[in-house]
Amino acid sequence: MSNLDELDEYEAELELRLKKEYTAVFGLFRYCVVTQDSTYLCNKLDLRVLPQASYPFFHVVMEDVWVWDKNRPTRMIPRAEVYTSSDVTIEELRGEGELPTLTPEALAEKLGEPLAPEDE
Repeated sequence: MSNLDELDEYEAELELRLKKEYTAVFGLFRYCVVTQDSTYLCNKLDLRVLPQASYPFFHVVMEDVWVWDKNRPTRMIPRAEVYTSSDVTIEELRGEGELPTLTPEALAEKLGEPLAPEDE
C-alpha cells in the first residue's frame, strides 16, 4: 500500500468518525448553523446583520458549540464567532425551554464508547 493510499484511508476514517459523532450529538443542541465554510451545532445563538454598501455582512455569535471539522483535536468549544458575507442558514432543532432527550449513557452508546467511571 502506498503512502497516498494510507493517507486516503486515514482521511476516510476521520470523515466517517466525524459523521458518526455529528449524528450522535445532534440531539443535544438547539440550533444548527450552516455557513459557506462550516456547520455548527449550538445552544445559544445571536445573529446580527451588519449593513454594507454592496452586500450584507453577518456576525454570528454562538455558545456551547460543536464544530464540523475532522482536523480539530476537540470539536466542542464554549464560544464561536463567525463573520461572513455569504449565506447563513439557521435551523431551530427544538423550542426554547425544551430539554434535549439524549442522556450521557445514550450518547456514549451512540458513539460506541463506554462512560468513564467518574461520569457514572
